[in-house]
Amino acid sequence: MKKIAQIAFFLLSTLSIVHAQESPKEEDFYKIVTPSIPEGIILEVGGLTTLPNGSLAISTRRGEVWIVENPTSSRPHFRKFATGLHEILGLAYKEGALYCAQRGELTKLVDKNGDGKADVYETVYAWPLSGHYHEYSFGPKLAPDGSFFVSGNVAFGDEEWWRGESRVPGRGWIFHITNDGKYEPYATGVRSPAGISMVNGELFYTDNQGDWMGTGGIFQVKKGDFMGHPAGLKWAELPNSPVKLTEKQFFAERDNRQHRNAQNRAIKPENIVDEKPEFLYQLKEKHDMVRLPAVWLPYGVHGVSTAELIADNTGGDFGPFTGQIFVGDQGQSNIMRVVLEKVKGEYQGASIGFRSGFQSGVLRMAFDKDGSMYVGETNRGWGSAGDANQGLQRLVWNGKMPFEMYTVKAMPDGFEIEFTMPVDRKSAEDLDSYNVSSYLYKHFPVYGSPPVNTEELKIKGVKVSADNKKVRLVVDGLRQYYVHKIQLEGVRAETNSWSLVHPDAYYTLNNIPDGEKLKESDLKTTRSGKAKAAVEAPVKEHVSPDGKGKTPEKATAAAAAKAPTWEQIKPILSKNTCLACHTVDKKVVGPSYMDVAKRKYSNEKIVDLIYNPKPENWPDYATPMAPMPQVPKADAAKIAAWINSLAK
Repeated sequence: MKKIAQIAFFLLSTLSIVHAQESPKEEDFYKIVTPSIPEGIILEVGGLTTLPNGSLAISTRRGEVWIVENPTSSRPHFRKFATGLHEILGLAYKEGALYCAQRGELTKLVDKNGDGKADVYETVYAWPLSGHYHEYSFGPKLAPDGSFFVSGNVAFGDEEWWRGESRVPGRGWIFHITNDGKYEPYATGVRSPAGISMVNGELFYTDNQGDWMGTGGIFQVKKGDFMGHPAGLKWAELPNSPVKLTEKQFFAERDNRQHRNAQNRAIKPENIVDEKPEFLYQLKEKHDMVRLPAVWLPYGVHGVSTAELIADNTGGDFGPFTGQIFVGDQGQSNIMRVVLEKVKGEYQGASIGFRSGFQSGVLRMAFDKDGSMYVGETNRGWGSAGDANQGLQRLVWNGKMPFEMYTVKAMPDGFEIEFTMPVDRKSAEDLDSYNVSSYLYKHFPVYGSPPVNTEELKIKGVKVSADNKKVRLVVDGLRQYYVHKIQLEGVRAETNSWSLVHPDAYYTLNNIPDGEKLKESDLKTTRSGKAKAAVEAPVKEHVSPDGKGKTPEKATAAAAAKAPTWEQIKPILSKNTCLACHTVDKKVVGPSYMDVAKRKYSNEKIVDLIYNPKPENWPDYATPMAPMPQVPKADAAKIAAWINSLAK
């Protein structure tokens, strides 16, 4: 009898493990399809737009425009429409013509004789260039009145190669080209505005992490706004400027950290761990024109090189997220889902993972009439997790319902989370199924920011709706302006016990809504003690002994004595966002771990470089590594030991 009981227990345990492993992943709902592309065509996609007849128009960084007829068929037909243009990083259709933003002009392309090729290349407006390689122009985006918006990337310094500069008007700006071909400066404070987008008739843009941009972010843009990067303020006092913040006012509030050494060479600004951080919201409190991001995208998780926004207008053909926003990331070769809401007249919301695994860096997206999403890709000179240099792929929903957070909304006392399917009430009423922490990014001239001022917040209770589709999560210590990481590792679906495909949401809380708070008597406060172990606690900024973040403590001999296995190190690399830029054996945004191992650094030196990177050691990589002082010392020691084990 005892043996039968043991066998039964074993079978139940085995079934439980199998059942837990059955929770589906991204690829079980959304399939990546790679269409057949004729030999010799290189699609370093800079722009995508779907034409009224169902064809797909593609612009490339090589200065070509292609029309793809029957794009979803097994044998799509590619036709070259235009050529000889200069790095086209956007494409729009209006009244029978295509419009593209070259480096230095908005160009109208017209096929007058109907032979399928553009025979008119008309300059709508030309803007100045200094000739710097980084002066990309993104767009155009069509406004509701038929006019266009374009965004201008900053250049970078010669000696101070890390510092964004606006060498000519329009660089570091979003500008407006009117219907009669006139130029209007519209907003500034942008650094690398690759994702200028029109969403439901409103102008948005996304920026990339770098100097003055702690991480990627999504901003609504209104005339006269300033988004945080000071380069464009050089032109703010011109008579036609709508921005009423001057360079003098900005640098009265912020130190540009322009210092020189004894040899009179510029010193690159670095993160200082124990400094009192300054934040963008503090600047907004003094100057009304400062625009905070609607959503900060967590660096290395969702925000490395943020690309275009696109709204799901498919009416359900692309899945259950109609009306929501998708944003691509060029560096990480993935797409996130963004849930926006307006609170006190200002956009805010949550970023949630959606689909990874694209073959190159995701830059542009467009929906087909069948509801599938085209994804345009490139990585030349920029690097990406997907190791192909270019690509056109399609994302197709298979009609099955994923278990996901459908919406995340701010409440006066926490958050309300709605799900795509009913939750298991027992797991949803267990406080140990959840974890909430908050943090923010510095506003300073250093390349990127670690998360700072991190706090783990107390969950006071939960209330599950009668239909099991919503959870009110009551949280102590909400912080205005901060990113709130909401983890739901323990929540399960009602009918199949699935875990969430993406259990983490990152909510940027620009405003805490007014309204009635839940009574304690309405809340469940049960704790099982089980799910909590699976939830990662937030990490805090590493404090080095010199107080400057320059030299970390040496990795202890005990921590580094035995190198972890890949299975042991992978969750540590993932938790600390290392896998966003590095893989074991392939060059992506950063060098492969095998290439690092070949340098034969000591374990202590690798730990030092985690906290204080030296981009000059890797001159072939366009994106310098940001300091990672938030990585716990023990994790850094394990990472170093594992890297060096690859050289054996």
